[in-house]
Parts: sequence; C-alpha cells; structure tokens
Amino acid sequence: MDLTQQAKDIQNITVQETNKNNSESIECSKITMDLKFNNSRKYISITVPSKTQTMSPHIKSVDDVVVLGMNLSKFNKLTQFFICVAGVFVFYLIYGYLQELIFSVEGFKSYGWYLTLVQFAFYSIFGLIELQLIQDKRRRIPGKTYMIIAFLTVGTMGLSNTSLGYLNYPTQVIFKCCKLIPVMLGGVFIQGKRYNVADVSAAICMSFGLIWFTLADSTIAPNFNLTGVVLISLALCADAVIGNVQEKAMKLHNASNSEMVLYSYSIGFVYILLGLTCTSGLGPAVTFCAKNPVRTYGYAFLFSLTGYFGISFVLALIKIFGALIAVTVTTGRKAMTIVLSFIFFAKPFTFQYVWSGLLVVLGIFLNVYSKTMDKIRLPSLYDLINKSVEARKSRTLAQTV
Repeated sequence: MDLTQQAKDIQNITVQETNKNNSESIECSKITMDLKFNNSRKYISITVPSKTQTMSPHIKSVDDVVVLGMNLSKFNKLTQFFICVAGVFVFYLIYGYLQELIFSVEGFKSYGWYLTLVQFAFYSIFGLIELQLIQDKRRRIPGKTYMIIAFLTVGTMGLSNTSLGYLNYPTQVIFKCCKLIPVMLGGVFIQGKRYNVADVSAAICMSFGLIWFTLADSTIAPNFNLTGVVLISLALCADAVIGNVQEKAMKLHNASNSEMVLYSYSIGFVYILLGLTCTSGLGPAVTFCAKNPVRTYGYAFLFSLTGYFGISFVLALIKIFGALIAVTVTTGRKAMTIVLSFIFFAKPFTFQYVWSGLLVVLGIFLNVYSKTMDKIRLPSLYDLINKSVEARKSRTLAQTV
C-alpha cells in the first residue's frame, strides 16, 4: 500500500508541475501578445518579402524617378513637371528639325523604315549605357509585356517615319497631335480612368484646332496622299495605346526609364530587321546611305540622341503625372515644332494657322487647369449626364403631378 501511495503522490506532483509549466507558457504568450499590441516599441517583427517584392539594397525608394542620371524624386511635383517639360521641348524641338532635315535629302523619302531601324539601334545602345550607370540592373517588367510594348513602339515610330514619304512635315505633325482623344479612350478602356469636363474640353479644342490647321495646310500647300493618311492614322492608334500600357507597366513593376527604353527598342530592332530582310528592303537602303554617310548616318545619330533624351523625359512624365499630361505636353511641343518648321523651311502661310493654333493653346490651358484644380474635383461627363437625366425626370414628374 505504501508503494502504491508513493506512486500516486509522484504522479500528482508531475501533473501539478506540468500544469504549472503550461500556465507559465500561457502567461508568457499573454505577455508577448501584450507587448505586441500594447507596446509596439518592445516588440520586434521580422518579415521576409516574397521574390516579387525583393528589392535591391541599393534602391533607396520605390518612388525614385531617375532621368539621365538625375533623381527627380528630390524635387517637388511642380519642379518635376517643369524639368520634364523643359527636357521634352528642348530635345524634341531639335529632334523634329533633324527629322525634317533628313527627309529633305533627295531620294531618302522611301527609306523611312531603315531610318527607324537605325534609330532603334542607337536607342538600344544608349539605353544599355544608361542602365550600366544605375546600381540596380535587374529587369522588372515581364518579357511578354516588353514584346507588346516593342510591337506598339515599332508601329508608332516606323509608320510615323514612313508617312513622311507621303505627307509634308506640318501635316504629319498635325495628325500626330490628334492622338489626345485616343489616349483618353485608351485610359478609359485599359486602366478604367474617368476624365472630367475640362479634360474632355481640352481634347476637343486641341483636336479641332489641329484639324482646322490641317485643312488650311491642305488648301495652301496640297501635298496630300491617302497612303500617308492611313500610315499616320495607324501610328496614332499604336501611340494611343502605348502610353497607357507603359504607364501601367512602369507603375506596376516600378521599372526605370532606361530599362523600358533598352528592352522595348532592342526587341523592336529585331522586329524591324526581320521585316526589312523579308521584304528585301534592307539592301537598297544600306547602299543609299553608304553614298551619303554624313547626311544620313550622321544626322540619324544626332536625331536618335536627341530623341532618346526626349523619350526619357516623356517616360518620366508618364510615370509621375500619367499618360494624359504627357500627351498634352508633347502636343504642345508639336505645335511649337510646326512654328519652327515654317521658320527654317520655306512654306506658304495663312492666318488660319494662327486661329487654329490659338484653339490648341486653349485646349492645353484647359488640361493644365484641370490638373492644378484637383481640390475642386471637377465633375466627370458621367456625373453631368446623370445629373441632367435626374433633372429631366424631376421636371417630367413635376409636370405630371
């Protein structure tokens, strides 16, 4: 009996110690929970990011926007805007002058696709050089997305360059300026955006002003060809989509401008090279440019260099302010390019150009005004239509009563 009693006593002691340990562990867990929720300073939480979220230790912020080695994130929004606008205007005005100068070379108008090939080659080299200057060199955007962007880029720039063989330069620029409405439609269908009344009014004013300009140009200096119209129209469709696709990809994956330029233009270079090889258009173009290397390759290098600098600022505008602001700025730049085209290259003039230009300026002002008045929250067209429908219903109901 004594042995049995001792065994029971030992078992009871073991159970009590076990319960005591369990209660102590529960108290410890309670203390940990209290530290976690009541005193965050004494609680250390370590989380391991997923592979898609892993960042390079050299990246200071996911919001950094670097253009040509200059970190725009250090400036406020207004300064960023003026720096990007200045870069777009300066480099693209030189770009437009060189583009018209190249196509003024006798016999070059039929080699627009070859010029685009050379341009894409230079862009790829410039993008590779700039990518080596930044600390994080990893590709962030998926390859399939780059294949789509490259295809749209080829369509935009290749068809635009080729259209100069059928249209004069001001008419081509005017058509390119009309892409504001397609970009807004692309923003609605691709990104689900809604634009207010001022944005829509700006698009209408700019488009009608530029169409008016086109009518004046076709009347005074008719150099009009249906093939050129089709080519530039297709370029506009691609251009309207590419801004929204680039904006969505760059914001989703936080990609740098140099990465976007390198991969999109290098893949586009392969597309154009395959196309020219299959259509036997590569040999004659190389032979022609070899006879005039300075006026072709020399101009093409400067043309590509200024275009690369310009596209870097355009991508920064897209990443910071969105595709609509970028298109508005580039549209204003195109209007200035037309003015310089009349100054440096002899063309007939009419005051209809002035009135249509003022209408374009009004559109730009409306768009800038809508962006600077965010606090007012201007109503969208959808809201205005709903309000008008509700007002009509209330009037009808009042008349019925």
